[in-house]
Parts: sequence; structure tokens; C-alpha cells
Amino acid sequence: MSAENRDQVRIEQAAKRVRAVLAGEVVADTERPLLVWEVPYYPTYYFPRADVRTELFVPTGQTRRSPSRGEGKVSTLRVGDREAEGAVTEYPVSPVEALRDRVRLDWPAMDAWFEEDEEVFTHARDPHTRVDILPSSRHVRVEVNGVTVADSHRPTLLFETNLPTRFYLPKTDVRLDLLVAGDKVTHCPYKGQAEYWSVNTGETLVPDLAWSYRTPLPESTRIASRVAFPQEQADVYVDGELQRRE
Repeated sequence: MSAENRDQVRIEQAAKRVRAVLAGEVVADTERPLLVWEVPYYPTYYFPRADVRTELFVPTGQTRRSPSRGEGKVSTLRVGDREAEGAVTEYPVSPVEALRDRVRLDWPAMDAWFEEDEEVFTHARDPHTRVDILPSSRHVRVEVNGVTVADSHRPTLLFETNLPTRFYLPKTDVRLDLLVAGDKVTHCPYKGQAEYWSVNTGETLVPDLAWSYRTPLPESTRIASRVAFPQEQADVYVDGELQRRE
């Protein structure tokens, strides 16, 4: 893969086949996607116009301006009686030549996204992000408001590029009597869908503090049903040393 930085837009040619689906119809299907970093944290797919169902576009007359990508023409995507309002952006006169014949589809406006034949959630995967999951014998203890809520010598450590190390603990080493199930769920393109618990220490309820992946994606099965507490909000001790709240 080759990457380039044009007027502060990072662009990389991807090799995966990428498809977007709306209302049961494949509305974009390409083997020539561009990865465009509109924000530093993860990329967005841009499709060649020839690989998108442009007959489904309904121009809105609106525009979106980007300091780096220029003036974007906005369209609604209509499939039968379903509309994804304002889900299409094109930059036909972009100062970045590589984007002029490309189409950006709003990720959450689509019903499903596929990289090859695997469904992908939340956003496009960053080819430079790595997730390593390793068993460990470190001693991990978690305190919330001075109460020990987990204590384990069998953690599984998850190392993800540019993120703090996460300590996933067996449920048998967690005070499950202090956890209160909630409705919150989040999605990760590398790990899958997480469910959350609040922690009740008797004095206060800390909402949505702990999470777990019941059925993670295949590459993250080592953390299945284990529980993590973020060191940004809980006191996490590793071999007796309090972790910095990053």
C-alpha cells in the first residue's frame, strides 16, 4: 500500500473489496477503495464513482465544506421507499485530485458494511492498527470508590495501537454482585459488540463502568466474556502499582 499526504489529507489505496448495503440493496461495491483519514483516529472509505449506484442519488442542493477537501456536494440516497438523507458527499472540484471522482457514503446511514465477505461495524478498519491479546500471570486488582471489585492473577491483556493496555479479567475473579446490567452497547471494528455494567459500591452507582464482549469477533476470541475496567475511571493496580489515568 502507498500512502500520501496532500494538503493535510492522508490517503491510502486499500486492497480489500468493500461493499455498502441499504434497504437490502448493495449500493456500492468496489475493489478499489480509498482510505481517507478525515480525522486522525480512523479512516473513511471513498468509492470510485463508477462503483456506486449513482442513479439512486437525489441531489439536495446543499454543500459541505472541508478546509482540506474543499466544497462537497450533498445528495440523499434513495432505495425504494427508504432514504438515507444527506448520506452522499462528492468533491468534484476538490484541491485533492484523488478525491474528485470519488463518493463518500455516511457510515451510520448504511444498514451494513462489508470488507470482503465479513461485516464490519462502527468504522473502516485502520490497516495500521494492531490488536494483540495475550494471557498473563500479572496480579490485577480493581478498586472503585475504595472497594475492591475485581482481583485476579489470570488477566488477559489487550494491546491496541495508540490506546492504553486493557486488562480483561475472568468473571470468577470479579465481584459480580456489585455489577448492575445496563442497556448501553458499543461496537468496535476489531473486537465486536460490548455490553456494559454499572458498579454499585453501596455508596454510589458508577454508570457503565465495566464492559465485556460476550461473542467477540474471531480475532479477539481470547477476551470472550471477560470483564474490563478502564483505568481512566477506576483504580487499577497491576502487581501492586496503580496505573496512570491516561
